[in-house]
Amino acid sequence: MSEARVSLPLQPLKAKDFKSDQEVRWCPGCGDYAILAAVQSFLPELGLERERICFVSGIGCSSRFPYYLNTYGMHSIHGRAPAIATGLATSRSDLSVWVVTGDGDALSIGGNHLIHALRRNVNLKILLFNNRIYGLTKGQYSPTSETGKITKSTPYGSADAPFNPLSLALGAEASFVARTLDSDRKHLQQVLRDAANHQGSAFVEIYQNCPIFNDDAFEVLKSPESRDETLIRLEHGEPIVFGPEGKYCVIRNGWGVEVAETADVSADQIVVHDSTVADPSYAFALSRLSGENLDHTPIGIFRSTRRDTYDSVVRQQVAEAQSDGAADAELAKLLTGPDTWTIL
Repeated sequence: MSEARVSLPLQPLKAKDFKSDQEVRWCPGCGDYAILAAVQSFLPELGLERERICFVSGIGCSSRFPYYLNTYGMHSIHGRAPAIATGLATSRSDLSVWVVTGDGDALSIGGNHLIHALRRNVNLKILLFNNRIYGLTKGQYSPTSETGKITKSTPYGSADAPFNPLSLALGAEASFVARTLDSDRKHLQQVLRDAANHQGSAFVEIYQNCPIFNDDAFEVLKSPESRDETLIRLEHGEPIVFGPEGKYCVIRNGWGVEVAETADVSADQIVVHDSTVADPSYAFALSRLSGENLDHTPIGIFRSTRRDTYDSVVRQQVAEAQSDGAADAELAKLLTGPDTWTIL
């Protein structure tokens, strides 16, 4: 089976070319507006016709995305977007396939679909909007809500321990894992570029504000008064130093990492970030720095490694089967074999 060719647009596309004619309907102040604008501005960089780009979503506020993009898209069912996108990416190698999902959609009913898409390393770009709440259904706690979170469904506080989405993705052997913020357009678009260029499953967690049901959930990472103390920007090949005038740094601590004051350690103790480390335990240790209170939260690319993609392996198997005629014989054997019967 030959690979389909990717045709380029006749003229360079602009952000406006990716805006659909649908009225954008989110709550005023929702972080989804900023993410949508960043994605629409980024998509021309792919250099693809709009017909070669597809967004698949599940259920939730974030899952309105396909309506607002002038590309192909599908608003699918709750939690199943990765499964549908897997079939699309496997059968259509010429497409750039993106999944848009939320913390409730992806990590609750869709948990199995998410981890297996990542495990298989399907050539998908999965954007998980994390606002730590169920927004569409009006404010219940989600799989990422903090312990003790008071919501409509947990009036005495959530008893659940929340997922760390990046830790989950790394445990599923995702080959590309990153985190960014809805309000940091420059950083968000750079992460999108890196995800788009990655061959395999790219998982991007985007901290996204819900002004109605969980306002200012990530304010500690955005406020000028606190962000320098809490936000850790990961740069490949650079020492992990942050804070006012580089006051803090990240050092090794046994099997993990921890934050220390830069003045208290030697330069060779400071971790130099390497997103290409094959063993996911290093990236996993970094993901654990951001506790429920977000005291020390890294953003950027945690892991970016290469391995065979599920869709390319499957296409190769089909091509080999077709080349020797075995596929038709095996199908006939299946249809007429001992595992079939006739109902009279």
